[in-house]
Amino acid sequence: MRTDQILTRLERVFARLDREPERPAHLQTPQMSRHRVVLFGSTLAFYLAIVVAVLTTSWLVRLDWQIMFFRPYEQWPQLHAFLDYLVVLGQRGPTAVMVAAWLGWRSWRQHTLRPLITLGVALLLLNVTVGAVKLGLGRLGPHYATEIGSAELFAGGDIFPSGHTANAVVTWGILAYLASTGVTRRVLSIVSAVVSLSVGATTVYLGTHWVSDVLLGWSAGLLILLALPWFEPLIARAEAHVFDVRELLRRRAETGRMPVPVVSALTPLLSAGGKWQLRSVTEAAAEPVPQPVTATVAVAAATATATTATVVAAHSPAPRVTVHPTGRPHVIRSERTPVTPVGSRRPAHTERAAARGAAARPVAGG
Repeated sequence: MRTDQILTRLERVFARLDREPERPAHLQTPQMSRHRVVLFGSTLAFYLAIVVAVLTTSWLVRLDWQIMFFRPYEQWPQLHAFLDYLVVLGQRGPTAVMVAAWLGWRSWRQHTLRPLITLGVALLLLNVTVGAVKLGLGRLGPHYATEIGSAELFAGGDIFPSGHTANAVVTWGILAYLASTGVTRRVLSIVSAVVSLSVGATTVYLGTHWVSDVLLGWSAGLLILLALPWFEPLIARAEAHVFDVRELLRRRAETGRMPVPVVSALTPLLSAGGKWQLRSVTEAAAEPVPQPVTATVAVAAATATATTATVVAAHSPAPRVTVHPTGRPHVIRSERTPVTPVGSRRPAHTERAAARGAAARPVAGG
């Protein structure tokens, strides 16, 4: 009968971390280099320029209206069915699940929770920054525009910047950010760039976003990826905190300070890996507790041991002494000189000898 414990996927991740909690030495945390700072500053300047261009109803807004009147979905209707599926690569729900599954496997292989925590931090930054600008500017989309040539700002909309585009940049770009080798990072960077560009162009084709929305979405997602090295210390502290919380829950479960249903639900997770098992308070109390040995007790124990040894020695029989003769030294059997016997060792039989002599004597006839 098999009695192996059936673990969930999250429990298997913690079990892998229990078996080898040390992070591999070849994994390096990205640093905020001078090159990255320059890219961040340039992208931020481009981001602000787009916002100012839309606020001032500049040539960028006129370009938005020209492409909207062009109606790409009517010019190339044969692409509509395919692009309806392609735009899903920018939706936060499906893409977050797919990338989280991949990064969960990475966490299991690399014995660290950093990939999953980094994804969570990036998505949190995306929701806060992009969501705040969306709600603050309140721009309407092309299908809901009310005044030709207007920027359609502060009208209760939520499409500026493009959430699909920014999410595609962050979700797929995080794979390149967490790559462990230079070649893998370059390949994944190209793949994420192609996906994010395709998603942004698809939203313009479908008429759900202005061109300026897509440009700002690309910039917003790139800013988040470039700023992630500043959050690496926070990610490391969060990873350490997760394991500290688990140790705290283990101690509370052992001391009985948690409700029984909660302990029953958390026991498979807390004992993942086989290094920890829940012990009841009765079992812990039944174990003998070692008491500190004082100087008086130590002296008394030493005195009792010495007295016992004296009594045993007094009642023990004296050992027997073997005395050897003094005439010659005692030697063992292997040291004795071998003596070769002379003649036969059997006793002589006179009767047989006489009979043989009588048979050999010639008989004299008369």
